[in-house]
Amino acid sequence: MESLSSSSSFSTTIKPHPLLPRAKKVRCSCSMKAASAFSYQKFIQFALDETKYSTSALIPSSLQENFSTLKAMDGKTELRMCSFQAPKIRLLRSLSIEASDGIQVLDFAVFPEAEFDLPIFCANFFTSVNTNIVVLDLNPLHDVINETHYKEKYYKSLIPLGLKYSELLPWGGKLTSESLKFFSPIVIWTKFSSSQEKHNTLFSAFSEYYKAWLNLMDQTTEETDVTQISLNREAQHRYLTWRSQKDPGYHILKRLIGETRAKDVVKRFLFNGVNELGSKSFLDYFPEYECKDGSINEKRSIVGKSFENRPWDTEGVFIGDTCS
Repeated sequence: MESLSSSSSFSTTIKPHPLLPRAKKVRCSCSMKAASAFSYQKFIQFALDETKYSTSALIPSSLQENFSTLKAMDGKTELRMCSFQAPKIRLLRSLSIEASDGIQVLDFAVFPEAEFDLPIFCANFFTSVNTNIVVLDLNPLHDVINETHYKEKYYKSLIPLGLKYSELLPWGGKLTSESLKFFSPIVIWTKFSSSQEKHNTLFSAFSEYYKAWLNLMDQTTEETDVTQISLNREAQHRYLTWRSQKDPGYHILKRLIGETRAKDVVKRFLFNGVNELGSKSFLDYFPEYECKDGSINEKRSIVGKSFENRPWDTEGVFIGDTCS
């Protein structure tokens, strides 16, 4: 599939993305042009600054050659992408959208190298004039509902942080049991009306969660067991396969840039690695989604069970039915 920059249908500008010292207030290529009172660009800049000071070798990813800045088909909405890598980080990437009608989207994630079983940092935010839909989490690479060891290793010390923000940003309503497999006990899933106070709280949550992830990264050691590395790689590939097939953001991208380009962004940028880290298909991992004709059931949930309230207690113990 040809890259975004080769399309004559879009105005695409590739820009360098310098790593900025904190003392200088120079904006990176992901920074927004000074405009609205609220912007997700400061979230991105915060993460890049913090990552730079946690690792001395954060460098631009080769993905930036093909995925940078482009205009949508309406000629007004702007999509901005940036991507980096580091010794323990396979990919740090961000997609932000600023639409002319006031809609803003942030999809920010950090994926570890397979030699590390670190959780995947995930921030998916949608903002309109009045509404905000938020998912913020350190998505577990391995099962945290049934595997006590992994939960203890990465989440036990973070439960107080999760409780703090679950009070400030309450549970957002029904969440499917399929999606829950990829969330941790400290996930923030919330909806709220736009206000400066809530936006400040969200930035605070993003900042603290990201610092927590960087702290885990600093402490983790490289795995040398070939079998465990293979398990880590497959677990990440399973996650990427699910997200690339079921991520709701695809529909926004399809509307903005068309089906072909949307698939390109999803497969090669947002969930980069789905074609490289493994060979299993979506139905290999999730056979319950296969239709009689061999196609994939496009429904978000086929189990039918959803969680109206937060399914973890104050100790981080899952109190819903076990997700198999």
